[in-house]
Amino acid sequence: MYPVQLRMARAALQIGVRELAEIADVATATIVRFEKERGGLNTVTLNKLKAALDAAGVIFIDQNGGGPGVRLRERQC
Repeated sequence: MYPVQLRMARAALQIGVRELAEIADVATATIVRFEKERGGLNTVTLNKLKAALDAAGVIFIDQNGGGPGVRLRERQC
């Protein structure tokens, strides 16, 4: 996951840093630092964030020539 993907995922879900930190059980400062590209994430934290975002419906799009991105999973009716 790239910092820009984390920012895009939060924007798509319309959640703030504090809310994501609570959902993923990580420190708010860790998310802010990563999003501002001032530090990486350890494997445990990365997995917590990805799991929380995946559960919320975020799909990560790999770097494919058009840049990394995210989209929301289609909701089942």
